Amino acid sequence: MAPPAAVVIPACNEAATIREVAARALRECPQVIVVDDGSSDDTANAVAGLGVRLLRNDQNLGKAAALWRGAEAALALGAERVVTLDGDGQHDPADIPRLLQAADRYPRGIVIGARLAEPAAVPRSRYLANRIAAFWVSWACGQRLSDSQSGFRVYPAELFRRLRVPHGRARGFVFESEILIAAARLGYRCVSVPIAAIYRPGMRASHFRPVLDVVRITRMIAWKLLSRGMDPVGFYRAFLHR
Repeated sequence: MAPPAAVVIPACNEAATIREVAARALRECPQVIVVDDGSSDDTANAVAGLGVRLLRNDQNLGKAAALWRGAEAALALGAERVVTLDGDGQHDPADIPRLLQAADRYPRGIVIGARLAEPAAVPRSRYLANRIAAFWVSWACGQRLSDSQSGFRVYPAELFRRLRVPHGRARGFVFESEILIAAARLGYRCVSVPIAAIYRPGMRASHFRPVLDVVRITRMIAWKLLSRGMDPVGFYRAFLHR
């Protein structure tokens, strides 16, 4: 029997999409946790009656804090795997079983739903920002990653017990890069599973800021590389080793 999993969906002002995303996630996994991160719209009421566990932050604390709070709730439920996906409809919950199957094959791995197999479907600014971030994260991880910024992932729950990755408001999207690096340095593997890139007309603007967030991610990674003398071994393993 596969280890129990829980789905964590951070949501900030996702009233238009969160109910459908959460309902579809419930079809794939009986434990779904929605973290309403200080929304000013009707996000919390949108999931009423679905049977999900709703956690609410009184103010917006950022995606990193929402993910961490949801993961802690998943551990309290006894989950051995934590599935994360965004609440804006960009990820298809029907892909959850494929990611969990990959997690079965790589129990000491973080499974990432990689969107960059279809670059034409991704807005150009997002695509370029993701490629830049993937280069630096791959170097620091010592593993080549195709999509280091995808929030659709499966984590071994034990990671949230072993790691103390900063997850305050200022960390935002930095957290999702930093946890990959911290896990890789503990011997965990990052595994990519291709998924569709869903960008529907009329979708709200992404919370990811291609310039500011990439700068923050790059600054965090630069410090980690400098602390290891620019980590030539990591560069070799990520880009030269076959």
